[in-house]
Amino acid sequence: MFVGFIIASLFLANAAYACRMSHAQALSSVQSVGIGIWSSHGCSDRNNPMCTSLDTITCNAINCIKVFKQSSGCPVTITGATETGHGNGAGLTHWNGYKIDISLNACVDNYIRRWPFIGNRGDGAAMYKAGSGNVYAREKDHWDIVFNNPC
Repeated sequence: MFVGFIIASLFLANAAYACRMSHAQALSSVQSVGIGIWSSHGCSDRNNPMCTSLDTITCNAINCIKVFKQSSGCPVTITGATETGHGNGAGLTHWNGYKIDISLNACVDNYIRRWPFIGNRGDGAAMYKAGSGNVYAREKDHWDIVFNNPC
């Protein structure tokens, strides 16, 4: 029975990473809980670094940002996700659908800083680890979040 539970849990976790959303699907999902999205050029083209795109984002990342919004009670605005121009390599990158950037505000800052500080990244960004294991890095003008664990 216990082994079956573990296998089912692993299957569901892997399904969340295999599941991908189009920009329209992800946008509708985040907007349903009051999350905004901002693009400096008002566009969502994944291949344009001036846009903010959610195209091909993991279902887990979308679920986690919604959980963050609901548990924090903070205003949340997505400022970066799967568009080209940052994190295009292999692994847990923006391009691969695992990371979301959100804008700064006092509520978000205070909520994230309740979690354990785990050190600085190579670029100096302070990192905080949520109970889920996901890591929130405080960059100069936004929070860079990697959603590599279920929420």
